[in-house]
Amino acid sequence: MTAGSPCRDDQHQVSGFCLGLVTHAYAVLLLGAVFLCLLGTVLVQSHKIAFSVALTNNRWCLGPEREETTVVYQHVFINLGGSYNVTTGKFIAPYSGVYSFSLTVYSDAGAPDSALAACASLHVNGSQVASASDQNRQDQEDSSTTVVALRLNAGDKVHVKLPAGCFLCDNNSHYNTFTGFLLYPLLNK
Repeated sequence: MTAGSPCRDDQHQVSGFCLGLVTHAYAVLLLGAVFLCLLGTVLVQSHKIAFSVALTNNRWCLGPEREETTVVYQHVFINLGGSYNVTTGKFIAPYSGVYSFSLTVYSDAGAPDSALAACASLHVNGSQVASASDQNRQDQEDSSTTVVALRLNAGDKVHVKLPAGCFLCDNNSHYNTFTGFLLYPLLNK
């Protein structure tokens, strides 16, 4: 297998080297693996989707309302891919895939022994899939978080709703957040 040597009958000369059939098969497998890695990198690079938003930058409370309402987060930390709409409060999945979402709620009852109702729910296409809630009279302020991984189809809408009777308070500390990102695309859809 040295450069310039004549090859045996069961070998092939490639770039001046004699390669046996087994070595040649490994070279083909290695090239295939390199191709798949490059393809995977291209797919991940072309599907960068991530957003993270907070309720507001100012001291402000949302709710309590008599009816369930959509929460529109006003402060954007990041919105890669532009899939979160700051006007509607909805994230629209640009690709079919598995996504991760987290929802954190916080509220301040305003005074000791007042009712605390920090709660919100995560919805996909109008159906509730998870919620974060803390309702009590035991403390003045509290928070709750939920994290889910969901399989979405392109065009699915994800948003947060404030249930009737609940309220969220925020300021520039950004206690109330909604975050989502594409874990990986599903190529068969």
